Amino acid sequence: MQKDLTILNVNSPLSAAIMMSLETLRKAVSVESDIISTVEFNHTGELLATGDKGGRVVIFQQEIENKNYPQLRSEYNVYSTFQSHEPEFDYLKSLEIEEKINKIRWLPQKNAAQFLLSTNDKTIKLWKISERDRRADGYNLKEEDGRYKDPNSITSLRVPVLIPMDLMVEASPRRVFANAHTYHINSVSVNSDHETYLSADDLRINLWNLEITDRSFNIVDIKPANMEELTEVITASEFHPNQCNTFVFSSSKGTIRLCDMRASALCDKHSKLFEEPENPSNRSFFSEIISSISDVKFSHNGQYMMTRDYLSVKIWDLKMENRPVETYQVHEYLRSKLCSLYENDCIFDKFECCWNGNDSVVMTGSYNNFFRMFDREHRRDVTLEASRENSKPLQVLKPRKVCTGGKRKKDEISVDSLDFNKKILHTAWHPLDNIIAVATTNNLYIFQDKLTG
Repeated sequence: MQKDLTILNVNSPLSAAIMMSLETLRKAVSVESDIISTVEFNHTGELLATGDKGGRVVIFQQEIENKNYPQLRSEYNVYSTFQSHEPEFDYLKSLEIEEKINKIRWLPQKNAAQFLLSTNDKTIKLWKISERDRRADGYNLKEEDGRYKDPNSITSLRVPVLIPMDLMVEASPRRVFANAHTYHINSVSVNSDHETYLSADDLRINLWNLEITDRSFNIVDIKPANMEELTEVITASEFHPNQCNTFVFSSSKGTIRLCDMRASALCDKHSKLFEEPENPSNRSFFSEIISSISDVKFSHNGQYMMTRDYLSVKIWDLKMENRPVETYQVHEYLRSKLCSLYENDCIFDKFECCWNGNDSVVMTGSYNNFFRMFDREHRRDVTLEASRENSKPLQVLKPRKVCTGGKRKKDEISVDSLDFNKKILHTAWHPLDNIIAVATTNNLYIFQDKLTG
């Protein structure tokens, strides 16, 4: 049994590109707190973390026994669940602080335990996830039930021993990084030096040391002296995967600024500005809204970065600032629907994007529970759907097509029939394998590529 190395194999039909090997991991209960708000694989892909609007983090683990069976290698089961954040109230500003998890970022593993950062709108927490399968037995000063003995009753000393117990996964908060953001945190990114990380809100970016919780360094501040002069906000930020001094941040105006921390302590002056001139023929009332960048991701090799705006995904070469080297239309058929999307607020949805392990394919979400994949090498793309109807294990996903006008074919769906309440905002790609995770409201789907004999 041999598996394809790319998820879009040019020698096989795209309809057989991905298989589903896991049904929904959450019950379809219409509860606001169950809506998934972030999805993230760890650096090996063995663990997959999700955060939700209820402040919970659920970690799934890849089944070890299935690693030897490629057709079942994407079997993930619940490993740990814990409450990361609770709702709070800022009494000075009379403001409720949601418990919703905005981002999760794994730290590289250095010992038997795993560490991750999770954040809501205001507070970032460092969590340690560790396993315990032994317990100490034979204390001198304590009984089996934990009560302390009378010291006068102890006539001999014994050496405590470790005895086996059922595996227990513990999640414990190691650090709490608070009180550094006036506005809502939208990004967290761990530096390649593994010692620092950045957190970004609408107007500022702070640099933290993972060991120090009581202070951070402000490295970007775009807040004007007069808030009436505010013209743009920070929408996303990320560290370069290899260069610990370099990071980027995107704005609501559709620009991306690359900053070098070696140049100055406050990186208000960027090193590079990536911006594509607007096509005058596409200019409309909604141009500024749809040009706002909702996500930015460096490629694994650090040569490119990908940005997602409302209608497209763009690939930028870090050596070329004036235009992207690749542009992929995600749902261009919605351009004629922008007015209704503005009225129902969908035009403000923030879609994420991700790279596959070798940067050859990119993925992002859309409406109607559709998600899009673009093969950069062969310039091919496919639209697939994550739904309960096609969620049987090992069922092949069929490509979906949207009909924009004229006579609709049998397998096509009309653009007027799209359900804008069903949307895939959060996606993640296994760093080493062709396994993907997509979140649809309060359901998580995991797919793997098709295997060929």
